[in-house]
Amino acid sequence: MGNAHYKFVFYFILFQKEKISLLMNDLISKKSKIFLAVLAILIVFVSNSKILLSGLNSDFFGIIISFSLFVIGGRKSNFKINYFLIILILLLEFVSYRLHTKSVHFLAVILFLCLIFHFFTGKFSFIAFICIVLFSTLFSTFFVHLTSEIKQSLCYVVYLTLKNFIPIQKIEGVNFYINNAKITIDTACMGLSMFKTGLLSGAILLTLEERKQKQHYGIFQILVFCILIIFLNIISNYFRIITLIIFNCTQENVLHHTIGLICFAFYQILPMLVIIQYIKPKLTNSAVQKIQPNAIIVLVSFLLIMITGAKIKNENRNDFLKEVQSNYNTKTGNWVNLEVFKIETEEKLTYIKTPSHNPLVCWTGDGYKIIKTNKILVNKEEIWFNKMEKNNIHYNSYWWYECDGKKYTSFIKIMYLKLLYNKPIFLINETAKIN
Repeated sequence: MGNAHYKFVFYFILFQKEKISLLMNDLISKKSKIFLAVLAILIVFVSNSKILLSGLNSDFFGIIISFSLFVIGGRKSNFKINYFLIILILLLEFVSYRLHTKSVHFLAVILFLCLIFHFFTGKFSFIAFICIVLFSTLFSTFFVHLTSEIKQSLCYVVYLTLKNFIPIQKIEGVNFYINNAKITIDTACMGLSMFKTGLLSGAILLTLEERKQKQHYGIFQILVFCILIIFLNIISNYFRIITLIIFNCTQENVLHHTIGLICFAFYQILPMLVIIQYIKPKLTNSAVQKIQPNAIIVLVSFLLIMITGAKIKNENRNDFLKEVQSNYNTKTGNWVNLEVFKIETEEKLTYIKTPSHNPLVCWTGDGYKIIKTNKILVNKEEIWFNKMEKNNIHYNSYWWYECDGKKYTSFIKIMYLKLLYNKPIFLINETAKIN
């Protein structure tokens, strides 16, 4: 009896010792994973510091709030997030490697952080993911190339609305001529800042509603709500332009910004608060299966980001200079910087730039007002035409993308050609005064 008692105690102690040993090993393993993850993040941050600082500088608070939503609103899902993120990172880094686009690489780095978070917590937020994409420099770059068309379309719809109520003689692009006076709609009415702010506000509402109901939205519900927000954003900017014209308040001042905020609150925030009452989360975590995180996917993502980052970092900045010199006569011009070459004559001013530039943004930043923008045919090739004004002097500006001797007007198409054939691409901008 005594021996049986001692044997029981002996085996119990041995079992507890083995259990403690397994727990210690598991703890050490977790600490090792955390240490390696932190080390990997630090290496990525240090090696891509300039790209990250540039990306954060454009939308710092938006990205920080999006990440906060990612942590707060993250949930476990049966969707295989590991494979979803690795495919996205692979595509982004392939594009970045071929085109040397820092904005694409920046988004890949941000998604890598999301992958690390998911690896340790098993959680992911599709709501915050959409916000991260919207606040990335990649989205901003594409949106900038669409703003002129969005702005002019909104202004034309406003013109059709008001022409029977207000004596509007004509409209040229974003300029309304009323009682022989010209009213110009500013750049903010294109809706980029309010577009992002509206979607971020919607994401916050969805996340708060999930925590309140202790349930989660499906992907379809999230997409429907996003589409509604975009529609409300268009309505908000539409009424904003109408109000600015009625009050003749197109110059930036307190009243101008107050009108913008009131329209945003009344036509976007308030409708969202009403709509959210009818879109309720229905998914629970009870049916979620445990998916084992894959360390190999994290490792592959890390290597992809490091290789692409090194390629961009070691990019020869003289490549564009050599390409311009081999395709154009550079004896009569001078380099403004490594991405812009200027040729100035009595007849016109010509800029040769990298395709990432947008003449509309550049001219607006230099104080020019864009009166009209549209596509025209020159020698059976389509190019962009801008009519501009500064200090009561009017200018005609023509610009296009050029690849292999052909002219293009689509930024997306020209980058696609670059991705496929890796041929030199230039943005040509010719400007002359109107006599």
